[in-house]
Amino acid sequence: MRILVCVKQVIDGQAPVVIDETGAWVKHGNISPFRMNRYDEFALEEALRIKEKFNDVTIDTISFGPPRVSSTIRKAMEMGANEGIHILTDEDSFVTPFEVASAIASYAKTNTYEIILAGAMSEDDMNSQVGQLIAELLHRPCATLVMHQEIREGGKELYVEREIEAGRRECLYLTLPAVLTIQSGINTPRYPSLSNALRARKAQILTIEAKDLNIPEKRERLTGLSYPEVSSKGTFIEGTQKEKAKKLLGILHEKSLI
Repeated sequence: MRILVCVKQVIDGQAPVVIDETGAWVKHGNISPFRMNRYDEFALEEALRIKEKFNDVTIDTISFGPPRVSSTIRKAMEMGANEGIHILTDEDSFVTPFEVASAIASYAKTNTYEIILAGAMSEDDMNSQVGQLIAELLHRPCATLVMHQEIREGGKELYVEREIEAGRRECLYLTLPAVLTIQSGINTPRYPSLSNALRARKAQILTIEAKDLNIPEKRERLTGLSYPEVSSKGTFIEGTQKEKAKKLLGILHEKSLI
């Protein structure tokens, strides 16, 4: 059985977001902290647990983006993925979920994967679309927000439980091959082991130029970025604790809040 895990590189949430001079995208400095999307870590961990349960399971991990994305692919290999595939783009710019899904689906069509896993969403754009679009492009059954999965019927069927409203779960049977998007909390992602880290450091990542894949023309374009308008400025109260309390009480009385 072969499993393909889709991972995305995102900038750390604590890093400041700076719009570049063109107003068309964000500026990344040389020290911008990038890492693997947290939601994709759960998808990778679920693939690793399948590998531990069954024999002859191979895990490939794939990512779309500029050269810096290779570090995230290598991190996935350090966690236990067997091979890494990098769909390389020339520049760091806005990319739609459809473009990413089309590129991954184009690669997956020429390879046999019984299961394709992706995180429920990405931390930066939060589109929650790539996994579903891959399934549609490959004409495969798909379940989203999966909280439990079991391979049954000798590897021909997949039983899944997906999270729905009010804390309930929807139970489904999918015929393999299939695509799943994994919800956070399904497991606890592991830390890289020393042996896997050493192996990943020497391993070759398969690099494919995005332009060589069958990616349709852009359906969306980014017209511009802007910072949110400041609705109101905060007021800093200075003085001792007693003075601050008195001033705050006066402000609340003035605005008729108490």
